Amino acid sequence: MAENNESEAAPAKKGKLKLIIMLVVVVILAIVLSVVGTLWFLGDGLPGLGDGEGEMAETAEERFVPSSYHLMDKAVVTTVQAEGRQRYAQVYLALESTDQQALEAAKLHMPLIRSQLVTVLGSSNFNELQTPEGRGSLAERMLTTVNQVLEQEGEPAIKRVLFRNFVVQ
Repeated sequence: MAENNESEAAPAKKGKLKLIIMLVVVVILAIVLSVVGTLWFLGDGLPGLGDGEGEMAETAEERFVPSSYHLMDKAVVTTVQAEGRQRYAQVYLALESTDQQALEAAKLHMPLIRSQLVTVLGSSNFNELQTPEGRGSLAERMLTTVNQVLEQEGEPAIKRVLFRNFVVQ
């Protein structure tokens, strides 16, 4: 009977040893996957696998062109109708572009641009100009107007029209 006890104890030790080895392998595998996943999601990528994306990001950074601005010295001032009364609107503007040639063209054609902007501002609703949405809409209409003038003259377009100071009363 002693022999039976020894033979039963030996397979139990082998089972425990297999279990320990499997647990160690699972823990090591989890650590490796954790490190690989961290590198992948942080954007460093794996050597040889993500090099194409890194190159595309570098070329995107190289293409960055800072904006230039032209500040319009004089304000655009006009009257605006509000419930049968005349109100005044005064707007100081700046033009933004990444193309210096577009800004030079805007300076050259400034009398025509100012005339068109006075018309756009004068056709606005006084109550709408008092809301942020109304001012945003006005900026978009002014941008469209400036770009139409520049397009008619065969010049490149402006990126944005910015309000430096905005007063309605």
